Amino acid sequence: MKKRLFSGAQVIAAGFLVIILLGTLLLMLPISAKSGEGTDFLTSLFTATSATCVTGLVRVDTFSHWSAFGQIVLLLLIQVGGLGFITFGVLLSITVRHRISLRTRSLVKDSISAMEYHGIIRLVISVLKGTLLFEGAGAVLLAARFIPEMGFGKGLWYGMFHSISAFCNAGFDLMGFREPGSSLTVYRGDVLVNVVMIALILIGGLGFIVWQDIAAKKLRVRKYSLQTKIVLCGMAVLVAGGSVIYWLLERKASLAGLPAGEQILGSLFAVVTPRTAGFNTLNVPGMSDAGKLFTGILMFIGGNPGSTAGGAKVTSVAVLLLSCRSMLKRDTGVQAFGRSIAPETVHRAAMVCLINLTLMLTATILISAAEGTGGIDTGFEVMSAVSTVGMSVGITALAGPFSQVVLIAMMYLGRVGSLSFALSFTDKKRIAPVRLPEEGVNVG
Repeated sequence: MKKRLFSGAQVIAAGFLVIILLGTLLLMLPISAKSGEGTDFLTSLFTATSATCVTGLVRVDTFSHWSAFGQIVLLLLIQVGGLGFITFGVLLSITVRHRISLRTRSLVKDSISAMEYHGIIRLVISVLKGTLLFEGAGAVLLAARFIPEMGFGKGLWYGMFHSISAFCNAGFDLMGFREPGSSLTVYRGDVLVNVVMIALILIGGLGFIVWQDIAAKKLRVRKYSLQTKIVLCGMAVLVAGGSVIYWLLERKASLAGLPAGEQILGSLFAVVTPRTAGFNTLNVPGMSDAGKLFTGILMFIGGNPGSTAGGAKVTSVAVLLLSCRSMLKRDTGVQAFGRSIAPETVHRAAMVCLINLTLMLTATILISAAEGTGGIDTGFEVMSAVSTVGMSVGITALAGPFSQVVLIAMMYLGRVGSLSFALSFTDKKRIAPVRLPEEGVNVG
């Protein structure tokens, strides 16, 4: 009898679940809480899921509730969740000089959304080296700001924690010693902190395949792959254009009364952090409804495939927009930068966006009914969970058990990948080789 192997999607989904449960057990230990008392299961599960899925939504303030041990557990969950547990498994195999099987290479390919098997292990090593470099540089620069005000030990730890949290797009912070839930609001006008955090978020959300492409081809932009070109153009449009739109929407709300410099920094940070970091320098509950809706759109788009970011991904949205353009121009296929995009890619992009939107709407209805909260605020919170962002208007901290479970499910599905999770149930099913007759259906 032939041995049944689990598909890559199934292994990834199960692996994240195991890490979440392990993190939950560690956070439930009395040593993990500052009070010295064990934390209840649901709060621990919510926090472990948020950390592993690099989201940043929290039920309790990270600084106020968790001890040094608990904070270390969270940081490890963030790092493993951001890069993927399979990446660390490969690192361990390389360290002990264990042969990397073809099966493992396949899992790595699925885990980091690589295009091919060739050079996959070298890519993993490059990813780990790049991560160490960027997180280390970020930690040093942030520590340079934190040490003078917090002291050497605390400042160094804060620099390291926030650098890793930003690079992994996690959104966890330790600024609750000033005020619980304050995030980075005190550094709203600090150029160094803003620039470093923005750079870490964007680099972490760029995508490991894009890293490799840029490293290999340097500034020869015309030789970049189609994915790299789409990612870089999408990022430029979202950051530059998004900042202007955010300022126009929020100049009389969350940006009101701020100096011009802080308005510029605040607008820039406010459009970068939904992709999908979760930090904030402005008062999120104080945003206008228009600002929340616009931020929700940014959260839905998210980062890029094979990165530490979540969301439907820039490439998915870009492919759908290109497909719409093609239909309007009555072109025979979808093209971009002198290349054609396969119909299967368009179908996958549509599925990802549709599934994420369906999850968001379903969860919004469930939580609105359970908590009696408004649709915009609830939708904002749910989109933050599905896209693994972590920005909050305050609903998470007050949510009941049912709503917490719904948010946990959304964070998990958002990190594993809604389409990947759905495919994990169908990867091994056979499809009958029969093509049914076609018949037209009116749409639109």
